[in-house]
Amino acid sequence: MITGLIIFAFVLLLIALRFPVGIAMFAAGSLGYMYLMDWNIALWLNLLKSIPYARLSNYDLVVIPMFLLMGQFAIHGGLSQSLFNSVSAFIGHRRGGLALASIGACAGFGAICGSSVATAATMSQVALPELKRHNYSDSLATGALAAGGTLGILIPPSVPLIIYGILTQESIGKLFIASVLPGVIAISGYLLVILFMVYRDPSAGPAGVRQSWAVRWVRLLEISPVIFVFLVIIFGIYGGWATPTEAAAIGAAACGFLAWAKGRLTWQGLIQCLLGTAQSSAMVLLILLGADFLNSALALSRMPVELADWVLTLEMSPLLVLAAILIIYIILGCVMDSLAMILLTIPIFYPIVMGIDLFGLSIPEKSIWFGVLSLMVIEIGLITPPVGMNVFIVNKMAKEVSLIESYKGVMPFLLSDLLRIILLASVPAITLYLLNL
Repeated sequence: MITGLIIFAFVLLLIALRFPVGIAMFAAGSLGYMYLMDWNIALWLNLLKSIPYARLSNYDLVVIPMFLLMGQFAIHGGLSQSLFNSVSAFIGHRRGGLALASIGACAGFGAICGSSVATAATMSQVALPELKRHNYSDSLATGALAAGGTLGILIPPSVPLIIYGILTQESIGKLFIASVLPGVIAISGYLLVILFMVYRDPSAGPAGVRQSWAVRWVRLLEISPVIFVFLVIIFGIYGGWATPTEAAAIGAAACGFLAWAKGRLTWQGLIQCLLGTAQSSAMVLLILLGADFLNSALALSRMPVELADWVLTLEMSPLLVLAAILIIYIILGCVMDSLAMILLTIPIFYPIVMGIDLFGLSIPEKSIWFGVLSLMVIEIGLITPPVGMNVFIVNKMAKEVSLIESYKGVMPFLLSDLLRIILLASVPAITLYLLNL
């Protein structure tokens, strides 16, 4: 187990030295594997041949570029603008209404994008000018967009949730369904935070102009195709009409058609969408390959198994073990990317969680519940100091706003996140409710 811990520490060191995550895991995994095999280069070369083929020949991985392509079409097709305009038409006339609309638009865009960073960046371009024009406070405007962007990896389809399903051999469709209710709770929590902030300081979110019902229905009609695409993906997967890969392909084709029908998808735009998808897919697959090499070395060292056995011998309360794991996730989220956290920690934490008794859950129930719970904790890292990728992205868009002001804005949303995690960690039935219907 000591060797495995050294390998894991070496990965963290390389990441701290700004090595790309995939390269760091590949280097540490390769060196650890050769050390454990007495520096037998031939065995490492055989591993170098077999692991990439085994990983890249996996049909399930096709779902990743399909969902990424759907997100690219959504970005270039102006769907983010339509979502924001539609929600703001209904509630923009209320105090804090445009900030509420930003959260709703982020949730809708996350449902067709699957990436928190892309959601935060895209919605900031759309919503920030409107929020500034209506004299919203800098902290509320940037804080709401940074927090709303985190919904991109929680509202299905979610790329990190797909990766979790592939790593644990869990049903991606069931993970998507299980994340819907926690996603609704997350949205509700963020909306309540905004309402509280404008109640305490009405000048932070002035009311806008009330739109007529004719305008509202037109705006709602504009986003009806987006709602349809989301419903087709979710009910297609869960209803058994399509596999996740097929549903992703249908969603990508539908978003591409919508972007073309709106006149936003030119030949140059199509090439940009394909290149963006290829670059993002290559990054994800490189990280996956690096994780496979690291996991091979860790498995050979028996560190995950021995660590799980050691935790069981401590006779700690299962809830205390779970709390320790969630705290580690929050700490790592301050300095690491969400995808890297999943790939680094799931091979270690997953056997521990599956080996302890939590609320009498069966292993399949526990696997799905822990997947959604860990994703929510990882989501916090996107707005947690000192890194907070979403905060950096939104702050870069709002050039005149200081980073300190943006971090002040996300603090109430972080409190909402912590309360939600405590609720869902204490009551797994909430996460599993839709699956048990």
